[in-house]
Amino acid sequence: MFTFDDVARSIADKLEERHPHIFSGDLPGPGSREERWEALKASERERKGATSALDGVAAALPALMRADKLQKRAARVGFDWPDRRGPADKLIEELEELDRATLSEQMEEAGDLLFAAVNVVRAYGIAPEEALRAANSKFERRFRAMEEIAGPGFAGLSLDQQEALWKEVKEREKS
Repeated sequence: MFTFDDVARSIADKLEERHPHIFSGDLPGPGSREERWEALKASERERKGATSALDGVAAALPALMRADKLQKRAARVGFDWPDRRGPADKLIEELEELDRATLSEQMEEAGDLLFAAVNVVRAYGIAPEEALRAANSKFERRFRAMEEIAGPGFAGLSLDQQEALWKEVKEREKS
């Protein structure tokens, strides 16, 4: 249905279209690099028949990345909080809704809570995926340190004892 040359030409055309400042010697247009990139991508989506600002956000993305992209797309058309207080208040509201949710509502409310958390992090200009990776690494490092300190009896410790170990590990990291 297509040849290697077809694929190579398609990739080359896309590169040339997306980077005219490199391939044609044109100077970059007004706005930041990100603004120019987003305008170019919006134009591509329009040519492909997109009707929504959310068109083209891949459903196969990991959920955290997809939430971030959906929110960024919505923000580009004005659907965003004017400051950090809005997303923070929404996060508290979603936590309260999860707390009150019936068993059949909990999955949806948990999703809303996570979506709101992405919005809070995004409001600070932090990539949620990177922030969660860092938090995972920190948790794993601290948990392994707790296990090392306690030895094979770790699982038999009370939650209070485990929490004391957590605090000890945390203090060791600070010093």
